Amino acid sequence: MNSNVKNLRFPPLPIEEWEDTKNTLHLFLQIVGKIRLGLFPKKNHWWHVPFYVSVRGLTTGPIPYRGITFEMEFDFKNHVLRIETNEWASRTIPLKGLSVAEFYENVFSCLKELGITAEIRAVPYDVPAISTKPFATDETHATYDEEYVKRFWQVLVQVDSIFQVFRGRFIGKSSPVAFFWHHVDLSLSRFSGRAVPVREGAGVVERESSSHEIIGFGFWAGDPNVREPAFYAFMHPQPEGLMDEPLSPKEAFWSPESGLALLMYNSIREAEAPEQKVLDFLESVYQAGAKKANWDIEAFRLPSYEKT
Repeated sequence: MNSNVKNLRFPPLPIEEWEDTKNTLHLFLQIVGKIRLGLFPKKNHWWHVPFYVSVRGLTTGPIPYRGITFEMEFDFKNHVLRIETNEWASRTIPLKGLSVAEFYENVFSCLKELGITAEIRAVPYDVPAISTKPFATDETHATYDEEYVKRFWQVLVQVDSIFQVFRGRFIGKSSPVAFFWHHVDLSLSRFSGRAVPVREGAGVVERESSSHEIIGFGFWAGDPNVREPAFYAFMHPQPEGLMDEPLSPKEAFWSPESGLALLMYNSIREAEAPEQKVLDFLESVYQAGAKKANWDIEAFRLPSYEKT
């Protein structure tokens, strides 16, 4: 494959070049994400919370509301938030040129015009390194670089496709491939079906998300601690000896400090077959965790089948 084509699909995403934009977008995502959290019927493991990768950007998917259905989509082709109902009503809000406070005001004004009432806790969730200000007063975060947002979305499209392939190989309980606005990561989890004790003192989020044995996989664009994009994986609870297991490809490694297996995005961008490297990474972590925790690997494997 021509390297220029690969670069279009896996473009450079240095966090230092777009961190202000990333932080503003993160807060925009939290505002809309909290609306979905508040209005969508509750699901196990917080599966009613995330967004999904779409052909335009990131979408809440259809949200039922008092006899109608509406959807909120971050359109990263046109750089707007689009709110649309099944009754043909719609509103758009530009993403560039607005502070978090202005975006917050616009979102709730548009919802009101569409006859939708939503109540949220209007402060950032668990991102003290970015902001603790109420959304309505945050005039600081107002940076939006269209090129880097587009790159981020392009990467998410590719990663979503890879994760969907990997998800299809497993016939046990699995999460959807979903984008969580808490830490702006695209993730996927496989479950053994076994319940596990929840840590004493765990909050409501942890109690629900960590109630069963899982092997989790994800991608995120970097943060104040990890200063570049990376694929990650983990197991909960972590079995003894997990980090002694080998990983693939050779660029992958265990991080004892974080408890994660990591494959840095920049190590696969120029590869001859970047998708296969990511799939190898995901499979190697799954095999390591399933082996150490005595999962029935063969019973969970999707059988081969003839095309119809």
